[in-house]
Amino acid sequence: MPLRNRAPMRQTCLVAVVVLISTSALAQRGGRQEAPPPASFTATSIPGVVAAGTKIELVEAGLQRTEGPVAMQDGSMLVSGPNSILKVDASDNVSTFVENSNQTNGMGWDLQGRLISVQRGRGNEKVGVLYPADKVTTLADNYQGKPFDALNDMALDKRGGVYFTDTQGIYYLPPGGHVTRIIDEVPRPNGVVLSPDEKTLYVHNKDGVYMLAFDVAPDGTISNRRNFARYKSVRIPGHKDPSWDEDNGADGMAVDSEGRVYAATNAGVEVFSPRGELLGVMPVQWGAENGNIRKPQNLAFGGPDRKTLYIVGSGTVYKVRTLSEGPPRPTK
Repeated sequence: MPLRNRAPMRQTCLVAVVVLISTSALAQRGGRQEAPPPASFTATSIPGVVAAGTKIELVEAGLQRTEGPVAMQDGSMLVSGPNSILKVDASDNVSTFVENSNQTNGMGWDLQGRLISVQRGRGNEKVGVLYPADKVTTLADNYQGKPFDALNDMALDKRGGVYFTDTQGIYYLPPGGHVTRIIDEVPRPNGVVLSPDEKTLYVHNKDGVYMLAFDVAPDGTISNRRNFARYKSVRIPGHKDPSWDEDNGADGMAVDSEGRVYAATNAGVEVFSPRGELLGVMPVQWGAENGNIRKPQNLAFGGPDRKTLYIVGSGTVYKVRTLSEGPPRPTK
């Protein structure tokens, strides 16, 4: 092509690129403009948790999907991507840790140093070992002969048992045993986490007003269901029925070494005392002005001293330095 003909062609291409970028920047709902994630948020004081004015900093954006964070022994953070596991190191470098994760969501380390995960691959939903490569195996892929439905989150106990959720209930897989469904009366369970002493199991009730708590027996069974904490984010703003208490956005959960419970919800990160009192909210939320709210989906403590809280969701990874610290990491 003669050189003189390239400029008009370049201009045409640039116009086309601008149109494509503008189109892709529109959200799926009603063509609303997609708000970019802020570079940081500013925390208000939550006593014992975070100091006033602390920056909640953006580590990475544009990752398509971010879920199921869990720390490595050195404090680096692993995050579930669309179909891989990403690693965020202490310098905020993001790399691929596991190339094919079978659409892993929740993850956790067991006492054998294996990375256990709930995997949501279509037609291949299971709880299994994802890493190291020579230990990869399936731990459970059905309940009473029926396949799982939309596996979501999980928590590991020190015995090697796995609590995990899907749309049909909450299950427990004891070490070397068979899956039992321990909760089936919660319509849309989501996040699960154990207290540091493993005597209490906390469960998100996505359609409810309250986070739930259960007593945990030495064999992993649960009892004494109760309302533990009322979500600050309870109702969808502007819903035609103001009494409608559905979709509070409750998703992932974490606990710190003092037993405080951290919940990713529509409001941001809600922090509760071990008695269920709301201590404060970290304001990690954006896009409300465009009618397309982006919010946290999960969170976990990382960093060498366990005092960096990583908050993930909507293709982003944020981090904040905390006064609190996460519980000790499992060791072999």
